[in-house]
Amino acid sequence: ATYLVESGGGSVQAGGSLTLSCEASQAVESLNEDYCMAWFRQVSGKEREEIATIGSDGIHYADSVKGRFTISQANNKKKLYLQMNKLKPEDTAMYYCAAEVWDCSVVRSTGFGHWGQGTQVTVSS
Repeated sequence: ATYLVESGGGSVQAGGSLTLSCEASQAVESLNEDYCMAWFRQVSGKEREEIATIGSDGIHYADSVKGRFTISQANNKKKLYLQMNKLKPEDTAMYYCAAEVWDCSVVRSTGFGHWGQGTQVTVSS
């Protein structure tokens, strides 16, 4: 089994920055090196929102975070980061990382099979 563990959440004032990290117990990729790693967030009572993905088919951001957040991966797909700048109160949520062995374009249809436990981000005004 592959385990994902997020860290780096916390409380920050609006306009501040945080960097989230996600460490995988092993790289999640196919034999031809297809992969997708992602950050989601969820506010209690609302649907989970995909905010950033990085994979063998490129990088994608949700409009809500484009220009403020940066996703990156390191250590041969065993580390995933989310640099969050210019944070807003509406960014307050539980943030989750996820990973799967296919291109992100495929995973959006099939779903992610590997999830972390989440890390809370709270942005105060």
